[in-house]
Amino acid sequence: MTPGRPVPPPLARPVLPNDDVVADPAAHPATDLVTDPGTGVLAAAYGAVSPDSGMVPLTLARRAPKADDVEIAIEFCGLCHSDVHATRGEWGSQKYPLVPGHEIVGTVSRVGSGVTDFTPGDRVGVGCMVDSCRECESCLDGLEQYCENGLIGTYGATDPRNGDAITQGGYSSAVVVDRRYVVRVPGNLDPAAVAPLLCAGVTTFSPLRHFDVEEGDVVGVVGLGGLGHMAVKLAKAMGARVVVFTTSEGKVPAALELGADEVILSRDKDAMAAADRTIDLIIDTVAAPHDLNPFFRTLRVDGALFQLGLPSDAMPPVNPGALIRRRIAYAGSLIGGIAETQEMLDFCAEHGVVADIELVRADQLNEAYDRMVAGDVKYRFVLDTSTLQAPAEKADA
Repeated sequence: MTPGRPVPPPLARPVLPNDDVVADPAAHPATDLVTDPGTGVLAAAYGAVSPDSGMVPLTLARRAPKADDVEIAIEFCGLCHSDVHATRGEWGSQKYPLVPGHEIVGTVSRVGSGVTDFTPGDRVGVGCMVDSCRECESCLDGLEQYCENGLIGTYGATDPRNGDAITQGGYSSAVVVDRRYVVRVPGNLDPAAVAPLLCAGVTTFSPLRHFDVEEGDVVGVVGLGGLGHMAVKLAKAMGARVVVFTTSEGKVPAALELGADEVILSRDKDAMAAADRTIDLIIDTVAAPHDLNPFFRTLRVDGALFQLGLPSDAMPPVNPGALIRRRIAYAGSLIGGIAETQEMLDFCAEHGVVADIELVRADQLNEAYDRMVAGDVKYRFVLDTSTLQAPAEKADA
């Protein structure tokens, strides 16, 4: 395990596919877009029109592809818990209507005149961002997620390169994105199960790669939800021994089924004491306040704990002595850059890693949101966009 592995070089162009499987544009009804060169499309969508409206049918006006744009007929879009927070106004005021979704998989329907690395029919993905400043040190280093001038989120963000329009996400039949923020989806992976990789997958892959996890390392995973189950799968694929920490006895068999080598009930003081100095790296995915100090004691010298969950309330204080006595690093990590996202997809293709998902129809979105809040999902919901209604003759947004 080597801290601080350099990120892949920025993508001058997306890497070419390394398989012989060609996406079939006719394989999914959502790819049947009626387009006219020089014009945009009306896209069917589901979104919120107020914090308490729930998810309702909408129609979006998508721009015509500019020179560097890729128009994508969306097939699947993952549901992230952040979608719930955003549409319900739990993370501050929003501009409505708001169509969420930042785990997008689809096929290319049109490309702009300057696009040479994507062609209609290619299966592609779009994650949590659709633009960044492209000029700051972070962007030039391939770390667009840390753009010093602010990345442009896939939904709910002001898009200065496109007339300050508010970006609208992937719970829709089509989207138009600059080619620099589009990645290729390997053809040997289930496209529906790939969708969550574009958020949950790269969010867990990035810190694992940053510490260059390899065979023989011991990785601890705190929590076993959408992020946690991906951390287990990816760490195992990297050759690590994986230890899952959970507060629920009911999740013990699920963790072992995913490939964990050991499961520790974090409320069991004896079990936690037995784990002292046994872990190299911990990926903490829990988004509720919890005490980190017992987990620091499980880390070896030069170990690290990466915080991925973002609790809404204050966390118990960290004991600096726990860090100092073993040269432990306490760090955070945010999604991944575009090059790293492509690297993650290629790694998943090589190792056969995808998310465990439950497909939902558009008319099940409100139920799915309630189930996410209740923790009743194993492990990610994915919207099948073929279940969207036809777009109206006039756009809502």
